[in-house]
Amino acid sequence: MSRPRHWDPDGTRHGGTPTYPWRMAPGGLFTRRQLRAKGLSPGRQDVAAQVMWRSRYGGTRPAYLYRLALAEPVRPMTPARAAALEKANAARRTCPLCHADAGYVLPAHLGTCLTCAAPDSIAT
Repeated sequence: MSRPRHWDPDGTRHGGTPTYPWRMAPGGLFTRRQLRAKGLSPGRQDVAAQVMWRSRYGGTRPAYLYRLALAEPVRPMTPARAAALEKANAARRTCPLCHADAGYVLPAHLGTCLTCAAPDSIAT
């Protein structure tokens, strides 16, 4: 029986990072998203391993894994952080031409609200 394509538990082929195929990583290792679902973050720990799989669009994709034992609780939302987040989101909704809050995040390819981007297409 041949070994799976991305089986490299000692990391000799992937720059020292232990690599496993999809769904074959050992227990106790989680992705950032899995840690966040548990209310944790990787903290300051280095990547412990990675899983790799073939993308349907060609090439391979990695997902980095972190140790659950070294994970830290997510920092709580403080009033100052909440205010900064609200200010950043308001800036993403404010049109630079008409200075109005569009009520949605402005499309990056336009850089303005839809009203300012196509004033001729609006019936008056």
